[in-house]
Amino acid sequence: MSFGQQQGPQSQWDPWKPHSQQPWDSDGTDRTPDWAALAEASETRNKRRRLLFIGGGALATIAIGTAVAMAVVSANGSDEASNSPTNQLPSAANIPSGSGSAAPSFAPTSAPPPLDPKDFVASKGKDTAPMSTDILFPGTQLTMGETVYKKGPTADTRSCAAAAEGTLKKVLTDNGCTRLMRVTYTKDAVAVTVGVAVFDTEAAATRAKGQSDSKSIVTSLSGKGVKGFCNGAVCRSTTNSYGRYAYFTIAGFTTGKDVTTKDTAVFSTGDDLAEFTFRQIRRRGEAQASAAAGE
Repeated sequence: MSFGQQQGPQSQWDPWKPHSQQPWDSDGTDRTPDWAALAEASETRNKRRRLLFIGGGALATIAIGTAVAMAVVSANGSDEASNSPTNQLPSAANIPSGSGSAAPSFAPTSAPPPLDPKDFVASKGKDTAPMSTDILFPGTQLTMGETVYKKGPTADTRSCAAAAEGTLKKVLTDNGCTRLMRVTYTKDAVAVTVGVAVFDTEAAATRAKGQSDSKSIVTSLSGKGVKGFCNGAVCRSTTNSYGRYAYFTIAGFTTGKDVTTKDTAVFSTGDDLAEFTFRQIRRRGEAQASAAAGE
């Protein structure tokens, strides 16, 4: 049964092709366009364009975000710099100095050197503290180490040569001795007299010391229960000086016995009293120096 001649498959109109490439009938007559297909194709094109715009916008957003992030990192610097706020401060050389004038400077100060006690017993002008045998040799006894000496008679004269023996008379006179104080201490049968000669200057006392010899002897002082000693017997003597003072000792036995090198008690007694006299003169200088420093 024939239903008529079947036509071959008809070519569809392609909306994506130009007009010259569209399929037409062989007879040259135009076919009517498929408007539904055209609308669908237009809608498809619009969707693709919107997707492209959206995708491009996303890429642009990412690019802008990256630029902003880079700008932030660049502004903040490295991680080390961001964690070290002090690195962002200007250096000391870049900080303005304000008025531009240098900071005020102060001259270095130091404490004055301590006063020398010897200076206050070196001359009559400075050595002005009261002086007497009782001030220089206070109390009724003297303890040196474990030895106790009993204090005996004292004497104070302005005529120095009158209380000296041998060559000491001339030495004291020539160097201007102005005063000679004496005191005697005893321990058992041993007695020692200390004589302190006062001069106006340290130089005079030093000369007197240097000019003294083995025959320069201070006169022993007896009385107040102390028998005479060293009035013809051999005794032991010493000579020294400190500041404007020269001091002498004469030690021996109250029994009249001669002193020998084996009599260590006599030597130690004389040395103890010479040492005590030196300390007392030095303390005199220390007391005056301390008083002057406190003024």
